[in-house]
Amino acid sequence: MQEILLTVAVAVAGYLLGCISTGILVSSHAGVNIRTVGSHNTGASNVLRVLGLKNGVITFVGDFLKATLACWVGSLLLPGTTYGIVGFGMMLGGLCAVIGHNWPVFFGFKGGKGVACSAAVIFFVNPLWGGVAIAVCVAVVAATRYISLGSMMLLLCYMVLMMVTHSGQWAVYVFTATLFALVVVRHRENIQRLLNGTENKIGKKITPDVEKEKMKQ
Repeated sequence: MQEILLTVAVAVAGYLLGCISTGILVSSHAGVNIRTVGSHNTGASNVLRVLGLKNGVITFVGDFLKATLACWVGSLLLPGTTYGIVGFGMMLGGLCAVIGHNWPVFFGFKGGKGVACSAAVIFFVNPLWGGVAIAVCVAVVAATRYISLGSMMLLLCYMVLMMVTHSGQWAVYVFTATLFALVVVRHRENIQRLLNGTENKIGKKITPDVEKEKMKQ
């Protein structure tokens, strides 16, 4: 019973931490409602395009830290092996943080795309493969200037690496596949624009005073 209660506590704590929107806090301080400009998402990518590099970096760091905290809480409350699964607590806390970021209860379930949070989670759970996946993401973005493509490659690379090196561990399969599925779902419009050749590239700033909704084309 105690293990079940701790599991619920980790899931709720992770979700609520994820619901803290760094993007909304940063944009509000700048006098902009980030949910009404650009892609209308509250994540670092939209903040970067609308409010510039500094605010984009602050948002990324804030989202990265809240997901890291969720993983840490999970590892404290459910340390070691739980339900026969090594690292269950940190995986559960981190996954729920990503869900909270994407669909925050405090903001009408309209959040970001979970990339910064996912980067934190995969690095916390496995620093080696998380670091490799992050490096691949950076390389893809640098080569193509498409943040969306790099973001999806981040979770695809991590999923493949983890599945190959954790053969037979179904919990790792579910964890990594869920993270990848979440990033694909949140980027479905970007995928369509990538296929159409109309996806915006990094460095193309959207001014908050002229809402063209270019990301919605």
